[in-house]
Amino acid sequence: MNRRQSIKRLVLGTLSAGLFFPSATEAKKHHGYSISPADSGQNLARIPYAERDWDYGRTPEEKERDERLFNQRFFDEHELNTIGVLCNHILPASKTAGSAVDAGVPDFIAFIVLDMPYLQTRLRGGIMWLDSFSKKEHGDVFTRISSPQQAGVLDQLAYPDQITPSTEQGGRFFREIRNLILTGYYTSEIGVKDLGFQGNTANVWDGVPPEVLAEHEVDYEPEWLAKCVNQDKRTEIAEWDSEGNLLNN
Repeated sequence: MNRRQSIKRLVLGTLSAGLFFPSATEAKKHHGYSISPADSGQNLARIPYAERDWDYGRTPEEKERDERLFNQRFFDEHELNTIGVLCNHILPASKTAGSAVDAGVPDFIAFIVLDMPYLQTRLRGGIMWLDSFSKKEHGDVFTRISSPQQAGVLDQLAYPDQITPSTEQGGRFFREIRNLILTGYYTSEIGVKDLGFQGNTANVWDGVPPEVLAEHEVDYEPEWLAKCVNQDKRTEIAEWDSEGNLLNN
């Protein structure tokens, strides 16, 4: 089992318990900073709030709060670029699914730190630590060293049994950013499709089994059988008049 398959198994368990954050799809659509997958977070474009395409339900109070958050910015360009590079290392594209950057995860994380301000210091401090460690190891900040060097730095942070006192802070940051990346990815359209998660789907019900009806010496009236167990209309919502008569039969 490869790493992506292992992650998918873990996330499916989370999906069965419910999802806890706004989706990366919405964050990518509405947040002011759009990241080009080809640039790994190097191309940032401001999207005016009035031009965003709202297509999910909100109360007036929630819309007001969303507007306030979507028009704020916490991360600077370098920090957002760093998150984009981390996304590409932690969840790169596969043969069957796009990467975390393709799914808009950097935008999701940019929104989450506005929605949950207690994350701001931890993530900013983690990026500062990562740059400092990269300079010490390779002479430059994390986004400017080579991809193999970046992977080598992350390998020192990703495995608990390899953490040392000097990398303890970096290990905590890596775990937190990895969890946010996975959450953002697997609540996006790309991630949900990668999981093969179909959600609630309508089942076919043909009524009580004939042997059970026979055991109790009852049967369906043909008129109601045609109305209530008609598979051609199984996706239609029943409508009734004030006297209890089924209208769309």
